[in-house]
Amino acid sequence: MAAQEKVIPTIIVHGGAGNMHKHEQVLAEYLKGIKIAVKAGYQALCGDTGSALNAVEAAVSSMEDFHIFNTGRGSNLTVDGEIEMDGFIMEGKEFRTGAVTCVQHITNPVQLARMVMEKTDHICLAGPGANKFAKLMGVPEVSTESLTVEKRRQMLEEFKTFLPAVKKEYKKETRLSLDDHDTVGAVAIDVDGNIACATSTGGITAKLEGRVGDSPMIGCGGYCDDNYGGISTTGHGEAIARVTLARNVIFYMEQGLSAQAAAEKGLHYMENKIQSQGGVIVLDRYGEVGKYWTTEGMPWAYMRKGELHYGLFEGDEFVEKIDDINM
Repeated sequence: MAAQEKVIPTIIVHGGAGNMHKHEQVLAEYLKGIKIAVKAGYQALCGDTGSALNAVEAAVSSMEDFHIFNTGRGSNLTVDGEIEMDGFIMEGKEFRTGAVTCVQHITNPVQLARMVMEKTDHICLAGPGANKFAKLMGVPEVSTESLTVEKRRQMLEEFKTFLPAVKKEYKKETRLSLDDHDTVGAVAIDVDGNIACATSTGGITAKLEGRVGDSPMIGCGGYCDDNYGGISTTGHGEAIARVTLARNVIFYMEQGLSAQAAAEKGLHYMENKIQSQGGVIVLDRYGEVGKYWTTEGMPWAYMRKGELHYGLFEGDEFVEKIDDINM
């Protein structure tokens, strides 16, 4: 922040925008996972050692570990039945960023992305190079089978090519076969006004080997600037990258729009320009929240001042008081 005034620590997370069957058990799992993630992030945000970077890493790592989300231990499968994940993290003071793409055999791409940011001179490592770096950093290697859940195998059978997967996942006229969602992400601001964002994904069902979506691309899957705000995006990666959605929303905030207004304008621009849908979560430099999606639903949650707000569909705004987290 320009003046370094104290702000209320705030974190917001999303579990991916898409169309959803209203299956109560599935929706309950999304709410459970999103609430666990935002609490983990909030714990890492508050206290003497809390920071926005720690918060977004903790929140996204939690979702990578939770089977319901399309990343880490719930990742979508490529057309060949493999798992290739992308992860991204950024801070808004010096614009430091780290990313990995097409990484395999690890559980937490966002943690490896932070290692790229802090332990190399690069901003992104890809494929075998990312895996070689993970091994160098002592990241445990895991099997594809340990990252694969049955619903993803079923989805691969249903979606045999890339284009039908895109059409079914992000067009309103068709519905998903349960819960084929995209990227997860988080944005946080700490008491000193430092903003960070993180994004992680297993990509889209039946993608080609080596496909890179928006998530690891700066200004596409996420962006932050302490002077204005931070964002994480979700949706069809190729479309998001074509309009640089994350940077576009921050640009609208630079022009004076609120976090909510900028979120809406950015997604409407993408839908009108290239007829694609998605979702975003946004924080401005004062910790004010923006959240918006043009799909049927998007699991989201945010925490500030000991209150947890969350929802899935338009009009949702459930609130819980949290007493067992260090405020």
